[in-house]
Amino acid sequence: MQVTLDGQRLFDEQSFEIRTGSISRASMKRTVPGLDGVLSIDLGKRNRQITQSGTLRAKSRLQMDSRISTISGHMDGNTHALIAGNQEFENLRMDSFKILSEHKDGAGTRIDYEIVYTQLA
Repeated sequence: MQVTLDGQRLFDEQSFEIRTGSISRASMKRTVPGLDGVLSIDLGKRNRQITQSGTLRAKSRLQMDSRISTISGHMDGNTHALIAGNQEFENLRMDSFKILSEHKDGAGTRIDYEIVYTQLA
């Protein structure tokens, strides 16, 4: 599965997971004096949270820092597009990039990460 963020291959596909939340709707309720009941106005779809988790691998800590910096650069308030195999998510704002754990071994260094996006409606 090929994974790209704005057309760039930034993530390792071997250990990659996307969890999507449901899209919320907003409404406004109003009452009118002298009438029974409530007027409910549908304000349409709102955003949803999308969480991406996985593992990044690099041969050195310097190379890993470069990868982290490139990914973190997408926390700029702009919207982005994430494509993972046959799933396509557009209008994503990257809200957080967390390093959950870091491991060093003979092949280099790897980190487990979690990214939280907000998909704007």
